[in-house]
Amino acid sequence: MLSSTPFQIPPYLLEQAKGLGVIRTAIAGADHPIALESARQSTRSNLIQPLLIGNKKKIQALADSQKWDIQKFQIINATGEKKIAEIAASAAKHNEVKTIMKGQIHTDSLMKAVLNRDAGLRTEKRLSHIFHMTIPNNKKNILITDGALNVAPDTQTKIDIVKNSIALAHALGKTAPRIAMLSATEAPTKSMPSSLDAKKVVEHFKDYDSNRAIVDGPFALDIAVSQKAARLKGVESLVAGAADVLVVPNIEMGNGLFKMMVYFLSGLAAGIVMGAKVPIVLTSRADPPEARLAAAAIAVIVSAKGKGN
Repeated sequence: MLSSTPFQIPPYLLEQAKGLGVIRTAIAGADHPIALESARQSTRSNLIQPLLIGNKKKIQALADSQKWDIQKFQIINATGEKKIAEIAASAAKHNEVKTIMKGQIHTDSLMKAVLNRDAGLRTEKRLSHIFHMTIPNNKKNILITDGALNVAPDTQTKIDIVKNSIALAHALGKTAPRIAMLSATEAPTKSMPSSLDAKKVVEHFKDYDSNRAIVDGPFALDIAVSQKAARLKGVESLVAGAADVLVVPNIEMGNGLFKMMVYFLSGLAAGIVMGAKVPIVLTSRADPPEARLAAAAIAVIVSAKGKGN
């Protein structure tokens, strides 16, 4: 059942990133084959200039094995996830880098450093994670949020999650994204708190300019993505069957949804954190270099258009 189809990087992302300039990027945990290969691909695609953070000897040995000359790039020797994450956050704070790419360190280690008030990377908005999902030989893309950062977001957090997804969609050229608030039903009910929460978020955005975004729900997944399902169930909405963004009620649903696309459909999950002063490339440690390359392209686009926060 697992897909063996090779991953594909969406050409439009690389095209959009062209001409926007190479951005200096902190690679937090570069001393791992996949992390360094991701940095190499992003560098050779003229997306980033890497600041390599990690065990210097390991980084150099890996670069040699990949036949990549890294002499012209700065390497900061560091060990331990806490130290590596703090160096990356500090570099962003002092404008030494314009984005951060998570290498082979845990998400909570990196985000703890980013969220530290002394790091100076927080804004008035809640940080949230967004997966830009594509599947091979299909031009459609969809954003899934939040499947990696906010575990059980409350109503206000979901409002910030929606705002961050709108900012990303706009940066990528989607002028009026259609945003579906997911639950397991389209009828708000007390027995399903996520459906009531979704309704509150939709109410918050009811006067929002429809030329900038349309938010609706609650929707079960089939109604959000299938016009046929919406029609059969009698759901009339501009979002039903045409969602550009899926806002999940909790991290479990988002994590499971994106991984099903990855493993069953060879979906490419380009993950990025929005809401901080700089965009943060944050993919799963098991994801291929292609996912990080696509996410790096998104970070370049977001940084160039000033949409990170």
